[in-house]
Amino acid sequence: MASSSYSNSPCAACKFLRRKCMPDCIFAPYFPPEEPQKFANVHKIFGASNVSKLLNEVLPHQREDAVNSLAYEAEARMKDPVYGCVGAISVLQRQVIRLQKELDATNADLIRYACNEMPAANPQFARRMGHGGVSYDQSSGIYYPSPWNDDPCGERGDGSV
Repeated sequence: MASSSYSNSPCAACKFLRRKCMPDCIFAPYFPPEEPQKFANVHKIFGASNVSKLLNEVLPHQREDAVNSLAYEAEARMKDPVYGCVGAISVLQRQVIRLQKELDATNADLIRYACNEMPAANPQFARRMGHGGVSYDQSSGIYYPSPWNDDPCGERGDGSV
């Protein structure tokens, strides 16, 4: 929690609102004078009165988290007035999906590469080396031995598919 020196300088909220910062100011612990833009954004999006009401309703130990959430949402709304932080979350979710597909394709390439490197004449050698029958669990990103297929390349040991 940031603290404001009441005798030296008013908090960012009182300075922005051009009022005297009292010792019991609800904004002072959360909007220090060295962060004026934080309050300016929150005030522009939510309004000082609404923020004051919200802080008075929230339990004291939860106020800092509430202010940080308000500040984050206000900054996101300044960048994207329509979607706010939901837009940023959506962009990140699409990025995760794209990267997961890229990882899956790379893992498939690795399996294909491993299949091409295995000696075709001796499938037992491939199993001993750990290349025999694997399956990929997308949720955990771990390869497991497959009970249905002893060879990830689809060969039966005699060279046929």
